[in-house]
Amino acid sequence: MVAGVTDQIGVIGAGAWGTTLAMLLADAQRPVSLWTHSPETAERLAHTRANERYLPGATFPPNLRVVTDDAYLGEPHRLYVLAVPSSYVRATARGLADRLHADVPILSVIKGIEEGTHLRMSEVLAQELPGRRLAAMSGPNLAREIAAGKPAGSVVASTDAELASEIASVLSSERFRVYTNPDLVGVELCGALKNIVALAAGMVDGLGFGDSAKAGIITRGLAEMTRLGVAAGAQPLTFAGLAGVGDLIATCMSPLSRNRHAGELIASGVTWPEAAGRLTGVAEGVATITGALELAAALGVEMPIAEQARAVVFDHRSPMAAVAELMSRAPKGELSGLTGA
Repeated sequence: MVAGVTDQIGVIGAGAWGTTLAMLLADAQRPVSLWTHSPETAERLAHTRANERYLPGATFPPNLRVVTDDAYLGEPHRLYVLAVPSSYVRATARGLADRLHADVPILSVIKGIEEGTHLRMSEVLAQELPGRRLAAMSGPNLAREIAAGKPAGSVVASTDAELASEIASVLSSERFRVYTNPDLVGVELCGALKNIVALAAGMVDGLGFGDSAKAGIITRGLAEMTRLGVAAGAQPLTFAGLAGVGDLIATCMSPLSRNRHAGELIASGVTWPEAAGRLTGVAEGVATITGALELAAALGVEMPIAEQARAVVFDHRSPMAAVAELMSRAPKGELSGLTGA
């Protein structure tokens, strides 16, 4: 990607998805290092050759290196992959700004919208790491399944078509197929917004409402996602692809989905702080709701499912009251707002 640099790929963030991607790259015989800010974590991962907290039973390939030193970050790389929780993206990028090699592109695999600014993750990175070539990846990618060797697909988006194609080539393997999409806005919004819908789908599970109700929430959730995406300048077809409906299905249906599980716990009577303590990792939908609704308000878009999910999580509204509010809304056309008209 940059003349004269090595093929080294640096994955920044040793959570479930960052670790999985590092393992996937190592299995494909890519030279890859997994960076964590904590020396203690790095020592544990390097010693056990596993990340049991997030990926129990998965063993690191022999060629996966675990690092924590800043000198490593400044080495020539082919690509940096940023995989930290969305609420830490700005602080992490700001802290790394003077340490990352200036000419190396950055791939964000983070799904979120920043509260207060309602910026997508690539927009936050563009502010904190100006002048960098940026791309984002999203899709139906459950870390534990992929770490276990199960096949999956994903999408890399960038306004730089050459960069997207090269990243897709680097990440693709026999068990991980990567497509490209020029719609960076749409791919990032898909990844962020589907987590909110998954919270609502989990609440349906927690209430025991069955598959008909859950299918309705998923479908109308997709309509909300698409309405906001179209208003923000995204392409409607992106929401029918892997980053949209594909990721939405996986996140709303899988027992491995933290967002779905968080919604299920909350609907069963557990408060959000209690639910957060029971999860392994972060439920990004909770961190994204406020920023998403801020963006929707700025663009004049209605998101009733997201509004009710936020009220249940943060305002202690009962899930049953939220359901009653959704069901009593005035009738409207099913395709309203989905075509940009």
